[in-house]
Amino acid sequence: MNFDLKTLALFLRVVEIGKIGRAGEDFGLSTTNASQRVQQLEAELGVKLFHRSTRTITLTHDGEMFLPHARRIVDDVEEVANVFKGSESNVQGRLKVAVSASYGRHYIVPFIPELLELYPNLELEIDFNDKTEDLIEHGYDLAFRIGNLSSSNLLARRLADNPIMLVASPDYIEKYGAPESPEDLLKHRCLPLGHAVDWAFMSADGKVHKVSVANPISLNLGDAVSDLVESGMGIGMASYWHAGPSLKSGRVIQILPDYKLVNDTKIWAVRPPGRVLPVRVKVFLDFIEKKIVDTNKVRYGDLLM
Repeated sequence: MNFDLKTLALFLRVVEIGKIGRAGEDFGLSTTNASQRVQQLEAELGVKLFHRSTRTITLTHDGEMFLPHARRIVDDVEEVANVFKGSESNVQGRLKVAVSASYGRHYIVPFIPELLELYPNLELEIDFNDKTEDLIEHGYDLAFRIGNLSSSNLLARRLADNPIMLVASPDYIEKYGAPESPEDLLKHRCLPLGHAVDWAFMSADGKVHKVSVANPISLNLGDAVSDLVESGMGIGMASYWHAGPSLKSGRVIQILPDYKLVNDTKIWAVRPPGRVLPVRVKVFLDFIEKKIVDTNKVRYGDLLM
C-alpha cells in the first residue's frame, strides 16, 4: 500500500467534520482533489470507507474499523515529529476536546489565553456538551467527564474528587425552614440535576438514608440549577467546585451539613485508546490538571477543612 500521511490526515478530518470539501480546504486541496484522495485510499484498502449522499457523509462499518488505526498512525507520526523538534513549547496541531458546559466555563475557558501563549501553534476546538458522546465517532482527542465511568476501552486519568452538598438560598430557608433530616426533604421543593431524584445520605452513626425527592422541574445544566437555587426556588444538590463561591459569599447555605451525601464520583479525563499519548494532548492535560488543582483550592478548598 502506498497511501501517504496527508491522505490519512484528510480521512480523519472528513470523519471529524463530515464534509470532504471543507476537510480538503484544511489541506490546501480542492473538493475534487480531496475526493480523489479518499477514493484512492478506498481503492488501496479495497473497501468503501464512507456512505455518501448529497447532504451527509458517514462512515461505513469498514470505515469505523479503519478509523482507530488511521488515528494511531497519524498520532504516532506527529509524536515523533514533536520529539525531534526538541521542545514541548513547539507542539502543534489541532486538539478537539469535549467538556460539560458548566465545568468548562469555570475550569477551561479562563486559562485558554495562558495556554495558547505557552503553545502558540496549538489549535483548540472545544465542544461544551453535557452529553456523553462517543469519542472516536465524534473525533475527540480528549473529554472531561464527571461521575462514574462505564466500562470501555477508553484510557482514563483521574483529575480530582467531586464532593457534593445540598444548598438553598437564605430566602428559601427563611420562607420554608431548613430540613433537619433527609426525610424532611420530602416536604420541600428539590431541584435535581437531570433525573437524579434518588438521593442517599449517611449520618454520623453510619446509617444510610435514601429519599426520592419531588422535583417540579428537570434541568440538565448545572448553572441553571444554581441560578434557580439562588433565586429561592428550592433545594439543590451541587458539587463543591460549582457551589463553593456562592456558599462563601452567602448567596446559598449548606443544607443538612451533619449528613454526608453518599457519592463517590470523580472528575476524569478520558481519551481514545492508542499506544502513544500525543504531545498536544499531554501538554494540554498537564496544564489543565494543575489549573484544576489550583482552582479547587480557591473555589472550595477551605470548605473541606
